[in-house]
Amino acid sequence: MYAVITTGGKQYRVEPGQQLTVEKLVGEVGDTVDLRPVMVVDDAGDVTTGGELAGRCVSATITGHERGQHLRVFTYKNKSRQRKRRGHRQHHTIIRIGEI
Repeated sequence: MYAVITTGGKQYRVEPGQQLTVEKLVGEVGDTVDLRPVMVVDDAGDVTTGGELAGRCVSATITGHERGQHLRVFTYKNKSRQRKRRGHRQHHTIIRIGEI
C-alpha cells in the first residue's frame, strides 16, 4: 500500500515506515502531523482519488529538523562595479510515515 501526499507545494510517494525530508513543518520532534493524500493505492491495486479521499489522512511523526545545503547567490552587473554575494539555506523537516 502506498499513497501520494502533498506538502510544501510538492508531491511525494510514501509507504508506511518510510523516512522523508520535506519543507519545514510546524511542530516539535515527536509530534504527529496529518498530511493530505492525493491518491491512495492499496495492496490489491485499487486506486482511490478525488472526493473519495475526503476525511482520510496520512499520519507522520516528526523525527527532526535540519537546514539544507548552503547555496551561494551572486549577482553582477557588467561595467558598473555592482557585485552582491549572498547565501541561503532552506529549512527542512524529517518525518517518518506511520499509517495510511
